[in-house]
Amino acid sequence: MSWLFGLRKDTTPDFSNLGIPSDPTGGQTVEGQPAAGGSSSDSGSNDDRKASSYRFDSTALERAAKAARELEQSANAKEYLDLAKMQEVNYQLDKQAKMKEFEAHIENAKAEQIRVQQEERRKTIAEETKHNQMRAQYQDQLARKRYEDQLVQQQKANEDNLRKQEESIAKQEAMRRATLEREMEIRNQTDMKRIEAEMRAKAKVDRENQDLYLEQIRLKASESRVTVLESIKTAGSILGTGFNAFISDWTKVTTSVAAVTMLAMGYYTVKRGTGVAARYIEAHLGKPSLVQETSRLTLAEALKHPIKTQQRLTTKPKDVLQGVILNPALEERLSKITVATRNTKKNKGMYRNLLLYGPPGTGKTLFVKRLAQHCSMNYAIMSGGDVVAMGREGVTAINKVFDWANKSRRGLLLFVDEAEAFLRKRSSEAIGENVRAALNAFLYRTGDQSDRFMLVLASNTPEQLDWAMNDRMDEVVEFRLPGLAERERMIRLYFDKFVLLPATEGKRRFKVEQFDYSKVCSDTAKLIEGLSGREIVKLASAWQVIAFCKMLMTLLNF
Repeated sequence: MSWLFGLRKDTTPDFSNLGIPSDPTGGQTVEGQPAAGGSSSDSGSNDDRKASSYRFDSTALERAAKAARELEQSANAKEYLDLAKMQEVNYQLDKQAKMKEFEAHIENAKAEQIRVQQEERRKTIAEETKHNQMRAQYQDQLARKRYEDQLVQQQKANEDNLRKQEESIAKQEAMRRATLEREMEIRNQTDMKRIEAEMRAKAKVDRENQDLYLEQIRLKASESRVTVLESIKTAGSILGTGFNAFISDWTKVTTSVAAVTMLAMGYYTVKRGTGVAARYIEAHLGKPSLVQETSRLTLAEALKHPIKTQQRLTTKPKDVLQGVILNPALEERLSKITVATRNTKKNKGMYRNLLLYGPPGTGKTLFVKRLAQHCSMNYAIMSGGDVVAMGREGVTAINKVFDWANKSRRGLLLFVDEAEAFLRKRSSEAIGENVRAALNAFLYRTGDQSDRFMLVLASNTPEQLDWAMNDRMDEVVEFRLPGLAERERMIRLYFDKFVLLPATEGKRRFKVEQFDYSKVCSDTAKLIEGLSGREIVKLASAWQVIAFCKMLMTLLNF
């Protein structure tokens, strides 16, 4: 029974067991010709095969008939038939599902083909767009090139025209100069001829009137001689008469001698008194010639600037390190020195002398000024180079400075900048006799501590100072170049002062772009390693100048 249930519509029954050939044509074509690939030489063998293939085997039919009878006699024949039908229906449904799946695959393939076509079209459009852009850019480059060529040609033409104009002007100027030179030459020749004619005419007249001129000269000489002799006789008679009358009268002689004596005494008294008064005024009201800058008021400055004088007198002491950026350790030490100096006057003690050394521009002079203001003292700044330049007058000038400093009532902070210029070692060959004398005078005047003035020396090379200065210095402070943290603080301070404040205040404001403020300050501080405080201030000032220049160029539409 299994062979029956295994049949399908799409299968071909195998009739080999029944003796029926699978090819019903028997290997022949429709017209009865041999099959393709055959030949006439094989006709005998083909006939034998045909005979054997058409033999009928009845055993297979018998088996089939027997199976059919058994199936009819079976009690489950109907169920077998229904099962076969159901299998056939399921097979057909599977075939339909496969057909639908095949159709879906076909649709997907069509959709994929459409998508590929659209993708290809999109790529084609993109390539065309890119090609159009490249062509537009190329045309733009060509247009710019043509415009630049036109500009170059126009510039060359303008230069040629300008050169031609300059050459024409130069030729005209040369012709004008040649004309003027020719006119001057002709005029000079004419003047020379005229003068020569006049001189000849005058010489002729002088030769003709020579006798008259000689007679006039003789008459004038005789008249002047007679006049002089008469004047001498008259003056002698008058003076002789007066002198005889003066000598004969002793009262007049005594009065004249007393008058001359009083006049001489008055002259010498005024001369001496004027010198004493000048020295007094210089010591109390003026300032010595060596002092370059001082906060000590003079009578002339007080009368010349009354408002400034009043502000200086009413200004209260400020923090000594306000606005000064230094290393924290140095700030702490300077604060201690400031406290000790401020209390010296109150405690009626002696001022301690300081030596400040380090590279230029690190804040030594600024600290001295702030120290004097904070301690309610006057300050005076002098340079060692000025002492060297004075030569023999250096000793006298130094004595005047110390005499003037001892007259201070509030206390004077005497700051000597570039002290190594004249306070260098006396054993050095470069020091001269005048500088050595000034050094000795300075050492003599600073041998003892004073309650009137405080001495502060500043030097870039302290190792060149004379050994005797070590005994006179109570504190030695080193000012180093600012570190990374100090440079960053300076950048922030001066950037606010020179850039940000002008950008937000005043009538003419300039714009500042948005940027990372902290990062810019840190990066700038790293870039300016080795700069002093003065150089950083100049750098910030240059930023301000550049900002205002850019603003001005923007306003002028440059």
